Parts: sequence; C-alpha cells; structure tokens
Amino acid sequence: MRVVIDTNVIVSALLRPSGSPAEVVNAARGGACLWITSLNLIKEAQRVLLRPHLRRLIEANEDAIADLFIVMNTVAMCVTPTRRVEASRDPDDNRVLEAAVAGEADYIVTGDRDLLELGSYEGIRIVTPADFDCVAAALGDR
Repeated sequence: MRVVIDTNVIVSALLRPSGSPAEVVNAARGGACLWITSLNLIKEAQRVLLRPHLRRLIEANEDAIADLFIVMNTVAMCVTPTRRVEASRDPDDNRVLEAAVAGEADYIVTGDRDLLELGSYEGIRIVTPADFDCVAAALGDR
C-alpha cells in the first residue's frame, strides 16, 4: 500500500505520540506501507516544524524531529511530480495531490478539510488517520 502522509499528520504525530497520526507515521516508518513524499512536502514539513509555537511544544522531542527527517529522507520514496494539479483551492494541498499522483499512491492520509472534502483524486482515497487505521486493519497491513 502506497501512502502520502500530509504534514498536519506528521505534526500531530510529534505532538501526540499515542494517537492515530502517530500510528500512521510509525506504520510507514516500519514498512507496513510505502511512504510516498516529495521534496516539496519535505520542505513544507521542515518549514512548519520550525514555527516558534510548534518548536516550543515539541522542544522536548528534538530527537524525534531529527529522526523523522532521517526517515523521510531514507525510508520514504521521494518522487518528483511531473504534472501540476489544481484540484484544491489551497496550493499546498495541490502539492500533496501531485506527490500522490507521481508516486501512484493508494491513499493520502490527512486532517486537512479541503483535501478530505475531495474524498478521492484520480482513484487515490483521501482519508483521516483514524480512517486509515481502519482500512489498514481491514487489509491486514497493521
């Protein structure tokens, strides 16, 4: 199963290591699914995690942040989108869709309402972390 994990899920996983977002990230980290990302998504995650209010909240977990970027750069499959997507009103959301298309993802896991409202894009299901947990469990991938 090929999965794009949106930045908001990554941030949530770092803020609350016991919830559904953390389970999704840990599943991808452990190889239960293939984590698809792109340079744009990695840069977005870095930019977001450098925001002062998040740095204060995650400060005690600097090692987890560093480890996450090592995983994103080594375990995840980094794709280079070749086609622009304009399906969402938010350009950052379109970059998520572009990575998913380029990586032939099965799922996008996100907490973003704009993406979730799409439901799917070109056959790629867009689900919340909790819904992905259910899908993965039903498929026996957890």
